[in-house]
Amino acid sequence: MEKFTKLSATAAPMPLVNIDTDMIIPKVFLKTIKRSGLGVNLFDEMRYDRQGNEIEDFVLNQPQYRDAQILVAGDNFGCGSSREHAPWALLDFGIRCVISTSFADIFYNNCFKNGILPIVVTPEEHAKLMDDAERGANAVISVDLEGQTITGPDGGQISFEVDAHKKHCLLNGLDDIGLTMEKAASIDSFEATAAQSRPWV
Repeated sequence: MEKFTKLSATAAPMPLVNIDTDMIIPKVFLKTIKRSGLGVNLFDEMRYDRQGNEIEDFVLNQPQYRDAQILVAGDNFGCGSSREHAPWALLDFGIRCVISTSFADIFYNNCFKNGILPIVVTPEEHAKLMDDAERGANAVISVDLEGQTITGPDGGQISFEVDAHKKHCLLNGLDDIGLTMEKAASIDSFEATAAQSRPWV
């Protein structure tokens, strides 16, 4: 998993509330178990019309937001079914950070396991960041995970909270497998001892 330390990137505004995982990646695209290739269908039903043409006024289709890596989203982002494909699609598109006032719990935890930093802010802070994001090409926001700060394009700074363990995992690029592999020496030692004491197993 790619480490997350600092990120300075364009932030796209998506003020809709209750964006669920089926809106993030519709169920028709859940046939794969690969983490790559889903970005093209991120927000598919909002990005494309029935003929497959881009809807021009959808935020991520607008030239100034096509390379956005930060999403400033409405309340309760990631609600609905617990599909891990949702953070996969965001990451494959290029989104590394989602900022909102609240997240669905399972989606929130899945983000950390896939290299995406979800940040919870107050409604007042959210309104300021949404205003920053609506500046288009000038909507560059900087996120510092180590310092736990968000810096807006005008230099204003916001502090955010994050669980210490989840922070450690993101800073070091550790998913569940990576965490297990950190204990590889202890696992090998245990297996060697077990093999000697119980050779019949």
